[in-house]
Amino acid sequence: MTEFAFELELCATLEERRDGIVARQLGGSVADPGGRVLDVVCVEPGPAFDERVAITPASIPDAAIESDVGPGRARYWKDAFDCHPETARRATERAVDIGFFERERHNGRDYVRQVARYPDWFDRLVGIENKPDLGRPGDLESQLRTDVSLGLVDEVILATESYVTRAHLNRIPEEVGVWRVRRRRDDRPAIEVVREPTSLPADDWGVELLEERPGRTDVEVVSPAAKARARRRLAERAYGKGWRTFDLPACRTCRPDESSGATLPYCEWAGRVVDAATVCGPACGGYDPGDEPAVDLEAERERRTPWEGDPAGKRRRQAGLDRFGEP
Repeated sequence: MTEFAFELELCATLEERRDGIVARQLGGSVADPGGRVLDVVCVEPGPAFDERVAITPASIPDAAIESDVGPGRARYWKDAFDCHPETARRATERAVDIGFFERERHNGRDYVRQVARYPDWFDRLVGIENKPDLGRPGDLESQLRTDVSLGLVDEVILATESYVTRAHLNRIPEEVGVWRVRRRRDDRPAIEVVREPTSLPADDWGVELLEERPGRTDVEVVSPAAKARARRRLAERAYGKGWRTFDLPACRTCRPDESSGATLPYCEWAGRVVDAATVCGPACGGYDPGDEPAVDLEAERERRTPWEGDPAGKRRRQAGLDRFGEP
């Protein structure tokens, strides 16, 4: 199985068996943005998860969350941000567009307020590294060592199809859990827990590996505050993005496959789930142009998870609330 197909089938399985949010291909670094990408992230619900669901289906910009815009008296948008004006303007517009801010006009100026106080909505974050074939590990050991030393997520797990030997376990940090994912007779994935993960100190200092060269390793120490902000960004990105970030191609050979419990792009010519964005098209020997399958992936996500694609929101309906000031 390709790593792409393995990842989608694992996401479908986790979505079916765990509470919260499952997402894929998210940045997992702090000091070096983009330096580490987590294959799968599971966001476990916190005490106010339902409040977050009610606000917006999209990721809320971090600048908007950190701003001094509150749910009480509306504020002039420029006075509420401690960042570059262009960054503030983009965050303001995006927050208004997705329903986290509501806008008022006073004397020709834009004033904004939050529709609701930002909630404490997520608990633990679990990062999963997918490596179907341990015979082709690539940078696996270095990636997992970085995940453990940084401690951005609460647990790190390696998921594989390979038979896991003692030699494999000895080559990766002992804090990393290991799953062997295999197909059952009903063609659904089964997860065998080879080793349980150890909880990481996500609220403590972390060390991020930046670059390794012969005789030298560059690292950066990351503060608990920086990790907390990065964890919130990671959770928000996961909430808005989910894992259905793939295309179903306009090809008669590719059909929506629901054997994993969710719709996946299965190519009958190739005999597997395919990444349509990279392998489908006229250059493919099995390409047969046709209409794109009528599948609503957002509706499927809403049906199978607590995420809501069109929540009622919390926009104020009463007039004159700003006279009460900040609560």
